[in-house]
Amino acid sequence: MGLVVVLALVVGSGDETHRATPGAPAAGGPRPGAAAATLHLLEEAVESRDADAARALAPADDPVAVDLLGAVAGNAEALDVVEFSARYVDETGAVAPDGSWTAEVAMTWGFAGFDREPASTEVAVTFVADGDDTAIRRFGGADGLEPLWLQGPLEVRRTEQALVMVSASRPAADREVATYARRVARGADVVRRVLPGWRPSAVVEVPASAAALDASLGAVEGTYGGIAAVTTTADGTESPDAPVHVFVNPDVTRGLRGAGAQVVMSHELVHVATDAATGVVDLWLLEGFADYVALRDVRLPLTTTAGRAIDLVRRDGVPRRLPGTTEFDTRAADLEAAYELAWLACDTLANEIGERALVDVYRRASDGTPVAAALKRHDVTVDALVKWWRDRLASLAS
Repeated sequence: MGLVVVLALVVGSGDETHRATPGAPAAGGPRPGAAAATLHLLEEAVESRDADAARALAPADDPVAVDLLGAVAGNAEALDVVEFSARYVDETGAVAPDGSWTAEVAMTWGFAGFDREPASTEVAVTFVADGDDTAIRRFGGADGLEPLWLQGPLEVRRTEQALVMVSASRPAADREVATYARRVARGADVVRRVLPGWRPSAVVEVPASAAALDASLGAVEGTYGGIAAVTTTADGTESPDAPVHVFVNPDVTRGLRGAGAQVVMSHELVHVATDAATGVVDLWLLEGFADYVALRDVRLPLTTTAGRAIDLVRRDGVPRRLPGTTEFDTRAADLEAAYELAWLACDTLANEIGERALVDVYRRASDGTPVAAALKRHDVTVDALVKWWRDRLASLAS
């Protein structure tokens, strides 16, 4: 399932040149002024959707970089990138033997029609001298965020409800992007059955692999290896204005059957619909409510939808408290069981006080009301909920 989880170009004031010395690389390392000028040309290439101009910003002897820069301009056209800016900040790390260096670049970008405000973050960019010019070799690295549209060519599908992008390096990416667009459409219908006021609008990003997903989110490799998808801000910030996207782990979702993959997408769309990525809600309620909506009309036995939770209870006994931060750690051994336990808590609450009351509790909690106070409005205490939940778990495990 998933977890919840503006800048302008300033050209440097001088072109710092470095003379080669005996034993030193021919390319002399950082040239902030020249790099800033190259970034300005990148802004122009992206804004004009000029792939040739973008390719000219790569080292002439590096075909991989040439293709990458051309793809960035192509992606910008397909995604309708707006408000793109790139400002050189500072070097990071040591100069490579070939004289290339990495710098943090403050970037903004947005996707027209879907992002209310642009993403805003620092992205690592690798530069290298290319004759008298300074060229761009790659984006990302240094454990920083590497936006998918800067990773390579994409297959893109735009509908009224969704903007879906899939790494073109994936097998049958053209069919995959259509599949995800259909899942968004079906998921939107699922969400609106419980949250009829939502106007469906979602951006879905599908990187080439789980490792590429970690790079897209600026996470240590392996962080999201066991997660099917995550809904979070596109720039990794907690700003309430930051664009929120659904990021898919293709290494996990490709192993799911159609119904399972659809539940994943519906779950993530609940997070989008409720602004969960930038809110603060108890994790059991956050994830349990998303699963409640996603599974509401799925006709599957509890041995399937709660099988791992039942196994956990049989192994360790009935939990004494609702799952929290520890249980929802992305690398937790019983992470899937934690989701099922949270879903059972919300499903139990809906059975006891009704679906409309559950929605009201969730909305009030999303607005900052403590869960205990939100429950009290429906004459329920946290202790009462936990007792109902524990009794149900004990019955299922017996």
